Amino acid sequence: MKQSNPFVFTTGVLGYPILFVLLIWIVFWFEIRFGISFNNFGVRPGEVKGLRGILFSPFIHGDIKHLFNNTIPLFVLSMSLFYFYRKISWPVLIIGLLLTGILTWSIGRPANHIGASGIIYMLATFLFFKGIFSKYYRLVALSLIVVFLYGGMLWYVTPINPEISWEGHLSGLISGFALSVIYRKNSIKSPKYEWEKPEYSEKEDLFMQHFDENGNFIERRFETNEEEEEPEDESGITYRYFYKKSESKSKE
Repeated sequence: MKQSNPFVFTTGVLGYPILFVLLIWIVFWFEIRFGISFNNFGVRPGEVKGLRGILFSPFIHGDIKHLFNNTIPLFVLSMSLFYFYRKISWPVLIIGLLLTGILTWSIGRPANHIGASGIIYMLATFLFFKGIFSKYYRLVALSLIVVFLYGGMLWYVTPINPEISWEGHLSGLISGFALSVIYRKNSIKSPKYEWEKPEYSEKEDLFMQHFDENGNFIERRFETNEEEEEPEDESGITYRYFYKKSESKSKE
């Protein structure tokens, strides 16, 4: 039985990431248009009121630079999640968002922690480790691409800049790794080649018949039918085609 293709491009692969980015930009536009700030809806560690930021903070950004730096990697990484891990994409995204927010609330400094960077770190870490754990060549290639594009983000899980929520970054990294471990057994199985299947017979393999028991190449010619007959058509006329072997070229 033929296995279904695990990598299927659907409207959600593009639609959901576009929706996430669009919501973030709408919130930012709303703040600029009406001159208000939603910063108080960010994660405020140690405060019960600050727990609401677990859901709201990914949609709030301080300025256009902050917004631009987050929306592009968020779009790329979330699209990769929905394409390569379609069956577990929503659990990873929702659990990752909640876990990242809770960890930030637990270890963060007393301030408003806003932005989608924690989710970005969660997605990047999950995609990297999940691909490594799977040992499937496409997913491993995705892991290498993630490292190539976003490996430099690792520096920002340390307090090198007081204006950056390194606690949110670290929380996202921890959450992504934890989710990759939890879902490590849901890896896509690598396809088996013909010679890896139990029913494979080396004697019936046309390619292997070109080699002897010592591995030496042997040129073989496979016989074809001397005569092939076509069925009668509707007019009742029968056409016969003959194929004759000849060492010299036949004359027309």
